Amino acid sequence: MTRFSTDSVHGHDYYDIETGSFKVPLYLSTVFEHPDRRTGEARKSDRGFEQKYSREENPTVRAFEKVIAKLEKGSQALGFNSGMGSIAAVYLSALSAGDRIIITKESYGTTQDLALNLAKFGIKTILAGPETEDFLEKIQPGVAMVLVETITNPQARVVDVRKIAKRCKETGTRLVVDNTFATPLLYKPLLDGAWLTLHSVTKYIGGHNDLIGGVLALNDPMDLIELWEFRRRLGSIMGPFEAFLALRGVSTLKVRFETQSKNALALAEFLQDHPKIEGVYYPGLKTSPYHKTARALFSVRLYGGLLSFKVKGGKKEALEVLRKVQVIKPSPSLGGTESLLNYPVTSASKTLSPVVRKELGIGDNLLRLALGLEDLEDLEDDLSQALSAI
Repeated sequence: MTRFSTDSVHGHDYYDIETGSFKVPLYLSTVFEHPDRRTGEARKSDRGFEQKYSREENPTVRAFEKVIAKLEKGSQALGFNSGMGSIAAVYLSALSAGDRIIITKESYGTTQDLALNLAKFGIKTILAGPETEDFLEKIQPGVAMVLVETITNPQARVVDVRKIAKRCKETGTRLVVDNTFATPLLYKPLLDGAWLTLHSVTKYIGGHNDLIGGVLALNDPMDLIELWEFRRRLGSIMGPFEAFLALRGVSTLKVRFETQSKNALALAEFLQDHPKIEGVYYPGLKTSPYHKTARALFSVRLYGGLLSFKVKGGKKEALEVLRKVQVIKPSPSLGGTESLLNYPVTSASKTLSPVVRKELGIGDNLLRLALGLEDLEDLEDDLSQALSAI
């Protein structure tokens, strides 16, 4: 059995016997021959689905899906045109009128917003967390689905997914884990009983801030059929060019994520001692209340490339730091080669209610820092000069 980086590079198993090429090509074909003139049968993909249009199956997308399935230790994966496209397919395929879904209170705002809007279809959304104990209390028989994030956004909390998975198994509840911020390098939810694991490919898997995509991985072939059908009906399959870029990105996931995580820990320690910083939130810090959970859950001693911190003062001081950074770019998203500084109140958390934001500690002086691949000393210098301006 091969290991993580080898699977990242070779997990697609592609080889063209005619040309000797081992690089997956970009298949821009809109349509495919149907039926197959050699056999007279409907043309099928390698997993038995019909392949007439790229809206259904595409060879470049399929190659990317094989890599993700290997990394997440699943049997199959499905690529989508965005992370939200994958979440929408999960909601629509698995939930019906009268169902209840539990979603982490500190979830990506649009993920939560879409869940709450399912009320018009008779689906009730219950907010839980951010602590593990609150999930365990609220997961009761009759709950159809639980959706958690391995590392939350923007406070970088870590829930005990293993305990939640055990509780879901006891109650017959499907567990969906958004593993975007941890990546399969740190954690593989399917091994602990999650029904699905999903990623915004836009982030660490793509890794270069140049594509939008989503992917989910799973084990049950019967569930694959329903999810595939919803992707086909919604027209939300990943584009072949995005899959081509994602294949390039995932091949370097381990080396990028290791550097980003090490930079994040170093800067968290740097900011923790800074006189103009009120608080730093990063599970790699030994002072973090989530450090013990992260150490137990993650398979390697890394804690992700994202941290958040509170500037002493308020909105004025936080925005001044955002304006003053030079190497670090003031921008949303994360996981790319560039370090990005973000103001959560007006980005990922803007759709959360003010009450929820206050409860979670997402205040006007909070900034989120996503580390890239720059030299650590330059990042420290940049933060120092920006903080000196307030």
